[in-house]
Amino acid sequence: MSLVTTIAKSVVAELNKNEFSTPFEAVFSVKPGFELAQLDALRVIVVPKTLEIEAASRSSSKYLISVDIGVMRRLGQLTPEDAVETLGDIVDEVIEFLKQRTLDGFPAARCIAVTNDPIYIPDHLTQSRTFTSVVNVKYALLG
Repeated sequence: MSLVTTIAKSVVAELNKNEFSTPFEAVFSVKPGFELAQLDALRVIVVPKTLEIEAASRSSSKYLISVDIGVMRRLGQLTPEDAVETLGDIVDEVIEFLKQRTLDGFPAARCIAVTNDPIYIPDHLTQSRTFTSVVNVKYALLG
């Protein structure tokens, strides 16, 4: 299994061990996507994204691995404004949970950065009445 895949699956395991204010089951995917009907429930999907390798010294390298975490749900009765606020709170919980957490499945990886971009996708709110947010978490390890 690749390094990026291993870390992404470790992120899924960490998310699924925690209790968030709105329950969800995080899933790993290399090909994310849902039908609108599947988004009536909150969906959290973890996708491997990048691997960068930098020279740390003559004999070692620094590995930078990033994974994307998509948070999606149809708005239902919520207005777009309420959805951004309510579901944005869940995104914030995920960020707070992961930002300095060691992954039990890969303890050598250290979280060094978290980005929430986009915070939400305006077109999804208006066209499919779906909230979509992407959290990128970057991990570093020496090897």
